[in-house]
Amino acid sequence: MDLTLVVLAAGMGSRYGGNKQLDGIGPNGEIIMDYSIHDAINAGFTKVVFIIRTDLKDAFDEHYKNRFNGKIKMEYAFQNEYTEHTAAYEADRKKPWGTTHAILAAKHLINEPFVVINADDYYGQESFGEVVTAMRNLKENEYLIMGYSLVNTLSDHGTVNRGVCQVKDEMTLTGIKETLAISKNGNDITYEEDGVKHSLAPDTYVSMNFLGFPVSALSLFEEKFIDFVKENHTNPKSECFVPAEMDNLMNEGKATIRVVPTSASWLGVTYQEDKPFVVSGISKMIADGKYPEEIK
Repeated sequence: MDLTLVVLAAGMGSRYGGNKQLDGIGPNGEIIMDYSIHDAINAGFTKVVFIIRTDLKDAFDEHYKNRFNGKIKMEYAFQNEYTEHTAAYEADRKKPWGTTHAILAAKHLINEPFVVINADDYYGQESFGEVVTAMRNLKENEYLIMGYSLVNTLSDHGTVNRGVCQVKDEMTLTGIKETLAISKNGNDITYEEDGVKHSLAPDTYVSMNFLGFPVSALSLFEEKFIDFVKENHTNPKSECFVPAEMDNLMNEGKATIRVVPTSASWLGVTYQEDKPFVVSGISKMIADGKYPEEIK
């Protein structure tokens, strides 16, 4: 089964304070997504598509000129060049249009079932084997979300945004909400909406943008993005999030979404202060023999 890994790497990294996608965290300059690609290759993925900005291409070329040669096909898509449905509004738009827009920028490169990940999240070795097993059993118009426990995805150094999942029997999704500015204070996990503070349970399943789709999902996402642009083009900060559009398609009866609980450990870099924790985690896995000293 051919599988494409789509890596969302066009983000600005504003909260982090730099280009975190290419910030080395391994002993030989490895970046977070190197470990994800290593795990994807071992799990059986056949291609990776990086969604980046055009100004990052030279840096990506330099980083990958001697890595993974002959192990997996690599291609680029450029989110800032994809203006098929937004050209009339680009002059007044500085912020990217969101993750749905990013995936559509790569639609011409995706011809098989695909899995989406963030460039700046470490998803764990086991999760790639788990998602491949789930993708092999994927039904038409069925999508997958790898489900992580909320408590394992928070930062000690600021708030995070998460797609909060509601599930019913057999882990079928009933709803997903892009929840902003989630924070923890001791054992309390909260977010604020419309001036009201809400609590979340530590074992709440959340989406970390580790998602699986049949190729037919692309046309449905495009329809949703066109509608989003028509309704939101006057708001320069509006973004079309993939989890929100998955929720819309599910509510319209066009998709069924299954949450796949993962046993893997998650590490992520949202703020500069998160980096030492990630570096330490990767170093321990190398010492434990889970990764080679050099990813290549």
